[in-house]
Amino acid sequence: MNARLLPYVLILPVTLFLCLFFLYPFVLVAAQAFGGSDGLSLDNFRDVVSYWKFPISLKNTMLLAALVVPVQLALALLMATMVNRMKKGRDLVLYIWTIPLGISDLAAGIIWLAIFEQSGFLNSMMTGLGLAEGPVNFLSYQNPGLVFLAIALAEIWRATAIMLVILVAGIGLIPKEYYEAAEVFGASPWQRFLRVTLPMLRPSLQTALILRVVLAFEVFAVVAALGGTLLPVLMGEIYAYQFDLQNGGAAAAMALIVLGISIVFTLIILRVLRVPKGATI
Repeated sequence: MNARLLPYVLILPVTLFLCLFFLYPFVLVAAQAFGGSDGLSLDNFRDVVSYWKFPISLKNTMLLAALVVPVQLALALLMATMVNRMKKGRDLVLYIWTIPLGISDLAAGIIWLAIFEQSGFLNSMMTGLGLAEGPVNFLSYQNPGLVFLAIALAEIWRATAIMLVILVAGIGLIPKEYYEAAEVFGASPWQRFLRVTLPMLRPSLQTALILRVVLAFEVFAVVAALGGTLLPVLMGEIYAYQFDLQNGGAAAAMALIVLGISIVFTLIILRVLRVPKGATI
């Protein structure tokens, strides 16, 4: 085989896979979103944006992402640093911390529902300690803040491991000579973290943040399990349009709006965490 053709032959299966399972469905969704009785139309987008639930679901989704992603980033950085400094038990600790990766979104929501519901662990503990006279309904329309907090906690517990795995790998690639040189010049652990770890970890941070931000805008199952319709989010509205209202055009328009938001934030992250040319880590 010609050596010039070999790279194209190797990427052909992946290219076919992406065309079949991403590009083709995307074209279908776009056609459905922009479709109308008279050809191309923006009616589906107008209907979606003018619906009273749209600004509420957009605000809730943004607030969840704004709360969850920074907390997860801080936790993942702390945990990754701790794991890479461990000499014994490193693999066991990393395995325990990444257990939530094997749990589906809905299962994670049900686990936290068992904690916050009236007959759940939290109520049982509070009653046993005498902190409450009877069961408290945390997840009700009367406590929207607690519903939001419960969903945020469930998301932080469930998805922090995604960023952790990426950052552990990134820190592991940083040459130890940089840390040794910084220590020789009297840099404190915090200074080494700021001046060595964070700059060298920029490509991994970029990947972790893009992945997590995109997934944050797609939150659905955890919200459905803990909040139901009490906390509308964008993906929940897509589900409602498609299956409850049987309006595929509006659902497709909402999906493209979510895609557009994800692309905007991806570009922002790429800009802010721009990797210098020649960087290999």
